[in-house]
Amino acid sequence: MTSPTAAPNPPRLVEFCGWYGTVAIVLAYALSSFEVLTTKSSVYQLLNLTGALGVAWICFHRRTWQAFWLEAVWAGIAGIALVRSMLT
Repeated sequence: MTSPTAAPNPPRLVEFCGWYGTVAIVLAYALSSFEVLTTKSSVYQLLNLTGALGVAWICFHRRTWQAFWLEAVWAGIAGIALVRSMLT
């Protein structure tokens, strides 16, 4: 039986984007939960969009496919919601 190959270590920029993404998503959730931002706010959607893209990027580099697709869908939803909020 062979052991699985470890995912490559991503560059520092990718690591930074992953951490930014984590902070942005948690911040968006906290600001919404404490009623500082509404879920229709462009800032809320922008935090979700950029956060999901940052986490997706690190997941892509580390070959964590379940989390990558979760974040890709999350970014897609946030992107659509952001465009819709800008058009209304």
